[in-house]
Amino acid sequence: MSKLAKPCRTTFIFLSFFSTLAFSQNNIDSLGIVPNNQLKFNYKQIIIPSILIGYGVIGLESHQLQVLNSDIKNELKEHIDEKISIDDFSQYLPAASIYGLDFLGIKGKNNIKDKTIILTTSYLIMGLTVNTFKITASVERPDGSSFNSFPSGHTATAFMGAELLYQEYKDISVWYGVSGYIVAAGTGAFRIYNNRHWLTDVAAGAGIGILSAKAGYWLYPTISKLFTKNKSSNRKSVFLPYYDGKTTGVGLVSTF
Repeated sequence: MSKLAKPCRTTFIFLSFFSTLAFSQNNIDSLGIVPNNQLKFNYKQIIIPSILIGYGVIGLESHQLQVLNSDIKNELKEHIDEKISIDDFSQYLPAASIYGLDFLGIKGKNNIKDKTIILTTSYLIMGLTVNTFKITASVERPDGSSFNSFPSGHTATAFMGAELLYQEYKDISVWYGVSGYIVAAGTGAFRIYNNRHWLTDVAAGAGIGILSAKAGYWLYPTISKLFTKNKSSNRKSVFLPYYDGKTTGVGLVSTF
């Protein structure tokens, strides 16, 4: 199997997972149990992150994109003498800002509990996806330190937080989300600057982060039921992503 075949298969599984979310979301909508202020699935929402992920995957085999990666690396190596490790901290800033703004009295779309449910769901999906790609792609880092370069986990974390920040506060001011995306873009740039990732790694990480955050909102109506008492029924069900070391998918967990 070629180096491109494994990531493409992973990409297909990943996008199939979000198609499953779409089906689940449509069923939930038909029952009228989605809170009006929550993000509802729309296929247009996956266009930009899918393009970013696709760019990264194509870059694994595309000679032109690999040359571009190398040119950027060589240009930075020629003009940069020392690394700046701010990206190790900035990756968490957008997500942390969601709680910081709430602490300052600037309330977003959801309360603390619901924000935490959405953030945790998004982070699990993001982490699962990033690590699956890292294992299947096995791309060497620009600095030669390891073979888990693709995609950028730092960038995925930052863009996930930026999308969550945007969704929570876009009705108050779009500039909260813009600020989060500026920090996320800076995080990705510093991953390249510090010779830890290729441009294609960062692009794919950004797409995964954005899509994972949206998935956190899409799944929220279902997952939130696990934390809500239901007097009429003791049964609770939720769709959860899983990874067993070889395959990725979605499982249904139900309690009685």
